[in-house]
Amino acid sequence: SSMRCVCASVPRPASLRPEAVSMQLQILKCKLHRAELTACELNYQGSLSIDRDLLDLAGILPYEKILVVNQNNAQRLETYAIEAPRGSREFCLNGAAARLGLPGDLVTIMAFAGMTAEEAAGYTPRVVVLSDRNRTATVL
Repeated sequence: SSMRCVCASVPRPASLRPEAVSMQLQILKCKLHRAELTACELNYQGSLSIDRDLLDLAGILPYEKILVVNQNNAQRLETYAIEAPRGSREFCLNGAAARLGLPGDLVTIMAFAGMTAEEAAGYTPRVVVLSDRNRTATVL
């Protein structure tokens, strides 16, 4: 028996046509690249604690959703950023996420923002490259 798709013959409502929809794209807002994990605390409620100076430098807000990629073991996780003391150079995986890294692992932390295609066309993400146990930061 032959199946026939009737979907193609049904016209889309005007409100769903691409030219009528203002779509929000998820664009890289900022990134902390090659951050070194300083601790992993299993007995905590969750998140990644990050030195407040480095949050500010990258443009990540406390409680903002972040994507963390562990460069040592290829683990990826979504969590949220929390503030660690200024000047501590701390990057601590907390809660269940602590099982996905070890102190000394290098991680990349990314935050994304919803933008229209027009907004994204002129946007350049802030990229902060860390080295020397999180003491040296280069902003690209």
